[in-house]
Amino acid sequence: MAEEKDLVKSDSGLGAIKIADEVVSIIAGLAATEIDGIAGMSGGVVGGIAEMLGRKNFSKGVKVEVGDVEAAVDLFIIVKYGARIPDVALAAQENIKRAIETMTGLQVVEVNVHVQGVSFPEEENKEEDTTRVH
Repeated sequence: MAEEKDLVKSDSGLGAIKIADEVVSIIAGLAATEIDGIAGMSGGVVGGIAEMLGRKNFSKGVKVEVGDVEAAVDLFIIVKYGARIPDVALAAQENIKRAIETMTGLQVVEVNVHVQGVSFPEEENKEEDTTRVH
């Protein structure tokens, strides 16, 4: 019975359509990866340790609350150094809202973007250079 609560229900007259919360999370995660300026996703609330998004777990850094007809999304991101954070956040909000509403038919009431850190590519390059043997 607990699993039924985690599914979105829609009755089309022909039967029920159920969309799991995890599906909405994956849609949001994929939509976020399309945004230029987002370096990765963060675990957010869990330990606060930033972990880069892997190809296998697109829902990492995404928390959704799904009702019968509405959804709310919390997105935990790491922004690339030099990117304008308000522009990146707004683009993420718009893309996630559009993707979820188009694919699920749910109305997205809010997309909260939590910037957890900044990625510095220069530091990564310097670390690689110091570990190489010439």
